[in-house]
Amino acid sequence: MNCPDCGEPAEATDRYCENCGGSLQLRRTPSGGPIGRVGDAGCVGCGSAVAADGFCETCGRAQPAGRDRMEYDLELVAGVSDRGRARVRNEDSMAFGVVGPLGSPQTVVAVVCDGVGSTERADSASQTAVDAALESIVDSLLSGSSPRSATEDGAAAAYAATSELARPNSPETAPSCTFVSAVVTPSEITVGWIGDSRAYWVSSSPDVPSRRLTTDDTLVAQLVAAGMDEEEASASLNAHALARWVGADAEQAPPHVTVLKPEAPGRLLLCSDGLWNYLPDAESLAAKVADAEPLKVAAELTSIANELGGHDNITVVVVPWEGRVP
Repeated sequence: MNCPDCGEPAEATDRYCENCGGSLQLRRTPSGGPIGRVGDAGCVGCGSAVAADGFCETCGRAQPAGRDRMEYDLELVAGVSDRGRARVRNEDSMAFGVVGPLGSPQTVVAVVCDGVGSTERADSASQTAVDAALESIVDSLLSGSSPRSATEDGAAAAYAATSELARPNSPETAPSCTFVSAVVTPSEITVGWIGDSRAYWVSSSPDVPSRRLTTDDTLVAQLVAAGMDEEEASASLNAHALARWVGADAEQAPPHVTVLKPEAPGRLLLCSDGLWNYLPDAESLAAKVADAEPLKVAAELTSIANELGGHDNITVVVVPWEGRVP
């Protein structure tokens, strides 16, 4: 094999290139986030060309910069994180990567975190958490851990990293976030979560239903699980308050974990509540997902959420699964 960064020959078992030092086992989003927009995607409003001054040449829309709009595409996984139309900043974050040398079966690792807006530096919490979790999951996998164990390691790393952001004199505002991760191999999908960021399986087969893979860590979800009618539970005081989250003031515990062995090709979606508040069930999401490459799907779902109001930050990560089992 050759190094994807400098082209120098390397052994398939090497983790780093001896020539340039680049990773031979991982292609990933930049640490700190894929700040700004990527490639020649065009205007976020109409898709037309964007002038050097940052305005669309056709509709005149100013293009978002920095964390307001983040996009990244690794072909086997792609994502979009958008500020939305109502919030002053984007407190969502995403990190993902492709593990394994080119030309061999590869594993996709993805993490989405949604900063808790009632805490300080929520954007720092979410970005710190996704970077720490991604690095930990990948290291665990490369060391031979199972996807489940690696997922638990990733959540523990997210707890540890966000705890370091806390101010000793104000624990009640400790930077916090939700957490959802996925390890996608050629044979199965392992999802872990804490809070109310979600994972969905969108099936490409009419014979295999799409479904939501996560359950929210919220008061309303707990009340429904205890037998209360969902409408009645939703009307309860603070019904949508988080019961679990990641942060210095959170009770640290392993994430929920579920494993899916898909029966047909489809797509895994990780998202924040900026999307699922508008499209909450798997069927509504499936109806909006076109047969297109991952970045286009993520961008289209983000646009739909903005068109429906965009009241919150929106993050969507898409991982196609094509039944790559030999």
